[in-house]
Amino acid sequence: MLRQISEDVRVNLKDRLREVRDTIRQSRHDSTGDASILREATSHLPPFPGKGIEGLLGHAASAVDEALSIAESFVPHERPIAVDGTTIKGLGTYFPAGNEDRQLSAERLFRRDMYYLTKAVLGGLKIENARIHEADFAAVHASMRKRHGDLLATLAAPDPGLQAISAACSALLVECLNQRPVRFAEATPETPAAFADRALDISCLAPVVLACGLATKGSDGSPEPDMLEIAILAAGIRHDRLVQACAKASPIGELTPVFATLLAHLP
Repeated sequence: MLRQISEDVRVNLKDRLREVRDTIRQSRHDSTGDASILREATSHLPPFPGKGIEGLLGHAASAVDEALSIAESFVPHERPIAVDGTTIKGLGTYFPAGNEDRQLSAERLFRRDMYYLTKAVLGGLKIENARIHEADFAAVHASMRKRHGDLLATLAAPDPGLQAISAACSALLVECLNQRPVRFAEATPETPAAFADRALDISCLAPVVLACGLATKGSDGSPEPDMLEIAILAAGIRHDRLVQACAKASPIGELTPVFATLLAHLP
């Protein structure tokens, strides 16, 4: 229990530090970001006696950002060497059977991979000013184990079958939409949107979930570097159908045939 509390604190702290780092980067003097971010961050300060306060603070933010970059280069990071299709693991790896140590290790791997894969998807879709929270992916992992243990148990079979993989992918997408690990600049977390209004969330999360399904289906072979790119394209083509399925009263049941069709026709 204490180990889990310590892990939760560490993950939440990482999310908060990333938010601070993003604000600093967007406040750099050479940043193309919105200047209103800097004005909002300094709105509590007294009026500065002179002109050029934003430029001065922008140069200060640049200096801090460069110092943090240098410091990061000396600190070992637990991150994939390359973020592409080889980063993706099968659902059986992320949700294995076993003792608490194995579950904690799988949860740590899941939220780390989901963070970097989602970040890669955001880059591929040219979506800026979005923040990814590892803590929310940890909540997704816990919710999958708690609510969908029966679906995950079927993945332990030598050949779980396309239907079982598709159902697990559907549950994973629904839990991701429930937890909202990706937050957009224009979103209002206090009033979460219904599934019908989650088109942008689905654009970002469905490719990652589909890629996990492809890795699960092809677990006997080597992961393909272009698997994530394939998943982004395929999820984009079926985006309207995914949105419609998520808006139904039983989204998992509606999503399962959609994922089954995609998984059956993709390599």
